[in-house]
Amino acid sequence: MNDPTQVDALMVMLVGAGVLAAVGINALSGRAGLPAVAGFMLLGILLRLVDSRWTFLNDQVLVAFRFMANLGVVALLFKIGLESHPRALLAKLPSASLIWIGGVILSAATGFFTAFHLLDIALVPALVIATAFTATSVGVSVAAWEESNALKSDNGELLVDVAELDDLSGIALMALLFALVPVLLGGQGELWPTLTNTAGLFALKFALFVLVCLLFATYGEHRLTRLMAGLRRPPERMLLVIGVGFLIAAFAGSLGFSLAIGALFAGLIFSGDPEAVKTEKSFQDLYAFVTPFFFISIGLHIDPAAMATGLGIGLVLMVAAVAGKIIGHGFPALLISGGSGGLLIGVSMIPRAEIAMVIMHQGQQLGPQVVPAAIYTAMVVVSIGTCLLAPLLLTPLLKRWPQRECAE
Repeated sequence: MNDPTQVDALMVMLVGAGVLAAVGINALSGRAGLPAVAGFMLLGILLRLVDSRWTFLNDQVLVAFRFMANLGVVALLFKIGLESHPRALLAKLPSASLIWIGGVILSAATGFFTAFHLLDIALVPALVIATAFTATSVGVSVAAWEESNALKSDNGELLVDVAELDDLSGIALMALLFALVPVLLGGQGELWPTLTNTAGLFALKFALFVLVCLLFATYGEHRLTRLMAGLRRPPERMLLVIGVGFLIAAFAGSLGFSLAIGALFAGLIFSGDPEAVKTEKSFQDLYAFVTPFFFISIGLHIDPAAMATGLGIGLVLMVAAVAGKIIGHGFPALLISGGSGGLLIGVSMIPRAEIAMVIMHQGQQLGPQVVPAAIYTAMVVVSIGTCLLAPLLLTPLLKRWPQRECAE
């Protein structure tokens, strides 16, 4: 298909079909009590399998899907940053830090040991897996807590705090790891001096980026908020915020970080004034429009030839992923919240979707030496499996140990 008009028509048709499919998946998953992200990834896998039989996804169409997926990543991380509230997290850090640190360390260690030693996966892909294992998709578990009227309980609020810390640390670890990847792949003699120099350069660039963000948050954000207040129509206010967020994400990309890093910091900047953003329906509409394409794109990037191998690896990694979270988060939570609270929090941390697959997606873009096709497929299996498993375990556990909401 070389006719530009036909290519454009195919792109628009696939985007329209993707939107309609996302609406249907959202509706069906809501009725079934299952996470929609698993359905989006399965849709992408289905499209890839159909394309392997009847080729219709040419390079131009895949570029369009990649662009939509990048928009989805930016919207996703912007929303996570927006809802993080750094000052509130710092205030709750003493109670959540033990669970957070324990979970991150054990999840990463479990992932690396299973990948590197048991499955004989190369060093760099094993490190990427370990980094992805540290993240948590709390949105999957939150639905079960909300249905049980337990999210406002002590354990429910603790769960959300720890999950936010997991996601922030996962993004930070991703940025550091990918900065070191060229050195780790080089395999030359002076490894540690080179690693030290690379880490130092990364720290300087990251400090520059953080400084620019802090200066904007201190001196520019409130001026932008005043400008927003002068705009009469809500969509104009939201488009102004989104435009600035995209520029910050692009600035991070130009410094060698990912768009995800920039979008996260953009959300953190505006999190100090959440009412200016959260109350705008236009952002929720944009978020609902673009984020499914990120998860659909994950399925599209699966190599059908690697599915059999990836499935086997994924099942082994899934066992490690479940054990790492239940023990890593659950045991420290047991010391704070008791046996039932520890098990509930540990099980709630099992899902890996948004941040874990952002890490794998960014790694895949660096090449097969970083994330081979079979490893990517395996982590999609882990993501889908953990997202389906957690709600199935949580619902009966929350019925057995109902959580009382905190007194206001």
